[in-house]
Amino acid sequence: MTANDERKAWMSLLAKAPAAELARLWEAFGDEPGHEWLRAPEAGGVMVRGRAGATGAPFNLGEMTVTRCSLKLEGGAVGHAYVQGRDKRQARQAALVDALMQTGEAATVREAILDPLAGALEAARAARAAKAAATKVDFFTMVRGED
Repeated sequence: MTANDERKAWMSLLAKAPAAELARLWEAFGDEPGHEWLRAPEAGGVMVRGRAGATGAPFNLGEMTVTRCSLKLEGGAVGHAYVQGRDKRQARQAALVDALMQTGEAATVREAILDPLAGALEAARAARAAKAAATKVDFFTMVRGED
């Protein structure tokens, strides 16, 4: 896995993370590093596109609110974040995690924030799958032997 692929993975995780869980892990992590804003958190809309049957022609599904920001740590690492909704705190924390993952603290940040987030998202996904499996109906055909 390349460095770019790794960054895509943690950025995706941060974008999908519940704001409350990220905030809890960030508070437990410790002091916020010094940083300057390159782009302060701002909310806006993006067009969400879909495809019929996942392979058909693309169509505009509708708009979704996102908050984005960019910052630079005192050490020079730059972090970016895009999160769903209007939570500026979540965007700031995600950008700080992104920036810290590009420093010597990456292993500590992964252990303290990213790994627990991944575990929480996987547990939620498994719970949804188990709930869906409980309602699954298996259809089958019995051979009656009339042929």
